[in-house]
Amino acid sequence: MTDFLAAEDRALLERHGLGTFEALWAKQLDAVDEPNTGRGGWSSVFRLDLEGHGYYLKRQSNYLTRTLRAPFGEPSFAREFRNISRYRKMGIPALEAVFYGERKVNGEVRAILLTRALDGWDDLDSLLQRWAQLSPEQHSEILKASGELARQLHAARQVHGCFYPKHIFMRATGNGYQAQLIDLEKTRPLLYGQRDRIKDLEPLTRRAPEWGESQLRQLLAAYLDQPQDSSLIDSWLQRLTARRSQKGPR
Repeated sequence: MTDFLAAEDRALLERHGLGTFEALWAKQLDAVDEPNTGRGGWSSVFRLDLEGHGYYLKRQSNYLTRTLRAPFGEPSFAREFRNISRYRKMGIPALEAVFYGERKVNGEVRAILLTRALDGWDDLDSLLQRWAQLSPEQHSEILKASGELARQLHAARQVHGCFYPKHIFMRATGNGYQAQLIDLEKTRPLLYGQRDRIKDLEPLTRRAPEWGESQLRQLLAAYLDQPQDSSLIDSWLQRLTARRSQKGPR
């Protein structure tokens, strides 16, 4: 596989001697958290700042996943990079890839995924933690942005697979909030209509105990493009509530 390097970031990376796989692999940085281990290898995330531009550099070794496409295993970043690229082509708001590459070194499978940092954005989980301090107008705009993001995702016939508050990032604008997604490794095509859509939406509602029925109606109104008193929203709310009850609390 040929390395991917975003044209708009090439000059900046090359000025710092970081335009190649080998240079990015060798770059000494502090990890932002403990590495994931398992699958016979490890995967770690690092922060990289260059001339006021922030990135997240993700490196992994022998951290493989098996799929129909790769029955003998491939780096989990490979699937995530394909999904990032697909979301971009489909116009689904999501994190952006700057570099992707793979290497085999003496039997070790290495992979690098470099993405732009979402500086200036807040994950929805952190907004929920201070929900009581936000205004009713902010509540409404956040719910609207979340619903519209889900509508855009599912209209493109994609299921995120981890539609959790921590994977939805928000940025306040003059007209409300923008929203986009991260963590696309588990994305797959939407195959089973409403069942897939409910299954994708339910984890968001389950992990947002701050939202009562009124807030869920606002979310669904944006998602379904319907008035909040629509009978269609009644039906969806009933199904979401039933699935949430089956799954239990957060």
